Amino acid sequence: MEIKIREVVESDYTEVVFLWNDVLGIRNVNDENFRITMEKMNTDGNYKTFVALFENDVVGFVTIVQALSVGVPIGYFHIQALAVKKEFQHGGIGTKLLRHTENYAKEIGISSIILCSGFKRTDAHAFYEHNGYDKDSYCFDKIINLD
Repeated sequence: MEIKIREVVESDYTEVVFLWNDVLGIRNVNDENFRITMEKMNTDGNYKTFVALFENDVVGFVTIVQALSVGVPIGYFHIQALAVKKEFQHGGIGTKLLRHTENYAKEIGISSIILCSGFKRTDAHAFYEHNGYDKDSYCFDKIINLD
């Protein structure tokens, strides 16, 4: 199976939104808010989204952001999301997306990549550990009531 990886383009957005909803279970992502967010991310310049293509169809994606950190002058990559269509999982596509991200990091001199994964996503944990990622911390979040 030949998989090509490239940066996301606007014609990919609907398929990437499907992956956010279907694979990641994030139901508040829709075509409109995804397009608006991607425009902001592209303007910012620190974000990249790569898609995996099989026969010109999007079958996976990874979104990363380059973040700064004291003591790490060039910063690190934070993988915000990685998803592969269910029928294509366990076929090496997620690993190809990780390797593409790692190679991109090397190209620009970044030596650290972090990510968070929900407690219940044990298959994802095994996938990341299989690909050399260490489980070394917890991620915490809090929703702030804006009323």
